[in-house]
Amino acid sequence: MNDLADAIRTIPDYPKPGILFRDITTLLGDARAFRRAIDELVQPFAGTKIDKVAGVEARGFILGGAVAHQLSAGFVPVRKKGKLPHHTVRIAYSLEYGVDEMEMHRDAVEPGERVILVDDLIATGGTAVGAVQLLRKLGADVVAACFVIDLPALGGAKKLAELDVPVSALMAFDGH
Repeated sequence: MNDLADAIRTIPDYPKPGILFRDITTLLGDARAFRRAIDELVQPFAGTKIDKVAGVEARGFILGGAVAHQLSAGFVPVRKKGKLPHHTVRIAYSLEYGVDEMEMHRDAVEPGERVILVDDLIATGGTAVGAVQLLRKLGADVVAACFVIDLPALGGAKKLAELDVPVSALMAFDGH
């Protein structure tokens, strides 16, 4: 496979008319593409001390778990409200079509731990900004945010950059 973008399926008019949904399940199902994506997400941090990798529910769990494994770091699940069994901290965040809440365990990160945020896609940035704020609320040093796909027209990566979080993505698609 020469181009990881070839492993991404585009579904028109999902979840509503006019949207081009970028589906990474086809990338995950292709062993070579999945391996290459993880290797490329990890590469900038090889030899760097990373304590934890935070992954946003649900595709961020798959990618973040693999990245954490490769970096010999712990993994922190960032979940929708009500899904974690122990004491949590919570934050409201903006979605493209409304507001939701996410949470993580209070003891998931220690102050000063170096954390990378991983998810499949950065669009408007609401989920990623909320996750960064949640991690910082617990004292984490958010070293970077990494995505397979960036939709730059929607401005999410810019919002993270404004929070002094370096952003990387393996590919970008025009529009949304």
